[in-house]
Amino acid sequence: MGRSRTWLLAALAAAAIGCSSDSTGTGGDNGGGGGGGGGAVGAVTVGDIFFKSAHNGTSNPAQDTVAVGQTVTWTWGPGATTHSVESLGPPSFTSSANMTGAGQVYTFTFTQPGTYHYQCAIHGPLMTGIVVVQ
Repeated sequence: MGRSRTWLLAALAAAAIGCSSDSTGTGGDNGGGGGGGGGAVGAVTVGDIFFKSAHNGTSNPAQDTVAVGQTVTWTWGPGATTHSVESLGPPSFTSSANMTGAGQVYTFTFTQPGTYHYQCAIHGPLMTGIVVVQ
């Protein structure tokens, strides 16, 4: 009877650990916010006057929470006109150039914790986003 109880307790502990682990590998909250999504953390679509988080579906502002050292990738979607990713710091990060057309990509690796605000230099407050780095 003692072995059965020990085995049962070990199985329950393993199940609890498996249910509570962070399967994204970022070590923290990944933005939440509902609204669909489910894509990669740190993946942002640049669209027709919007930034949209692939992970949680939020847009204007797009919002993602990433771990220190993680790269965020902005990808221009179909029909995307000229846009940019402009840091509004502090804290700040290197802004992109103005780019036009589907498939354009801008990436930045965040090495310091903080809340980073950005917008499109062309569309200003109509097109905004936030990256929280923990």
